[in-house]
Amino acid sequence: MHGSLSDQSLIYLQIAQMLEDDILRGVYREEEQVPSTNELAREYGINPATATKGINLLVTDGVLYKRRGIGMFVAPGAMAAVKEKRRKALGEQYLLPLLREAKSLGLGKEELLAMVKDAIEHEGGTTV
Repeated sequence: MHGSLSDQSLIYLQIAQMLEDDILRGVYREEEQVPSTNELAREYGINPATATKGINLLVTDGVLYKRRGIGMFVAPGAMAAVKEKRRKALGEQYLLPLLREAKSLGLGKEELLAMVKDAIEHEGGTTV
């Protein structure tokens, strides 16, 4: 698993997000085993119960599933599920507040779209 823990959010949420990130990057593919809660606890110096809480979030979301006596595995369709979850969060956490702010500034649709296009070009590409 890749990444490091920070003080920015709850540790179990960070564990879940790092596993999601690795699934999106193809580090863990469908039907592949992910690190156990004990492995995660050792790697990050956390309580195994904290790692379990992060894993359980992904089980609830249908991203991981348990093979009894073997461990946790990436569920079929996990990548699509993670992408859909993050698309929804992108809209709720970033786009809606952006639109509210644009409205309060009196920006029109075309002006806002031009700002988005400029930001994309500034980031070095035609797509994000």
